Amino acid sequence: MDLQSFLRYPLEELPFLLIAIAIGFTVHEFAHAYSAYKFGDDTAYKAGRVTLNPRVHLDILGTLLLLIAGFGWPKPTPVNPSNFNNPRLMGIIVTAAGPISNLLVGIISVFIIIGIGASGILDNSSVGVVSAISLAFNYIISINFLLFVFNLIPLPPLDGYRIVADLVPFKVRLKMDEYSHWGMYIFLLIVFIPPLRRVTIDPVLGLSSDLIKNTVLIANHIFN
Repeated sequence: MDLQSFLRYPLEELPFLLIAIAIGFTVHEFAHAYSAYKFGDDTAYKAGRVTLNPRVHLDILGTLLLLIAGFGWPKPTPVNPSNFNNPRLMGIIVTAAGPISNLLVGIISVFIIIGIGASGILDNSSVGVVSAISLAFNYIISINFLLFVFNLIPLPPLDGYRIVADLVPFKVRLKMDEYSHWGMYIFLLIVFIPPLRRVTIDPVLGLSSDLIKNTVLIANHIFN
């Protein structure tokens, strides 16, 4: 059994995928850390997380699982909402900053690659160079849009759950927290049982493809 049989992605495309993962995870966690720091919580700052250095944010197991199972995670950014002036409102903003940063990276990347194509900069480049650049941007775009959608799923420990928890009344939040430990088990069942995955998380993640298509249409309209 070769290495490819364990991977969800083609082995020869692994360098481009790892670059995309590093960018996606790093930007996501930096956005959490930076926004928390700006709102008065220096927990992440003291932990050295207000940085764009990927080594600080990447989790080895989470990265490996993304390569193997198609989902993964970075190192969680420590945030103490009690340091905020308005814990609930600022907590929502800090939590949402992560997925939104991925959405912005995805959108910007779409505009860059389509702008490059429209400008003709690569017209005299070799097929290998064009293919490498296209593949790199394709992974950066797909991973970041995927992280945007994925992290908004309202299951713990994802950002979507924390946003919902800050939006609902306090009594409802207490009830949610009471059962939150089951969220990880539910999440793992959904991911690793194919029939469940096909009718739950896969259709949700499919929304990222629709977002990419619409962004590409807008970018093409602007540049062409």
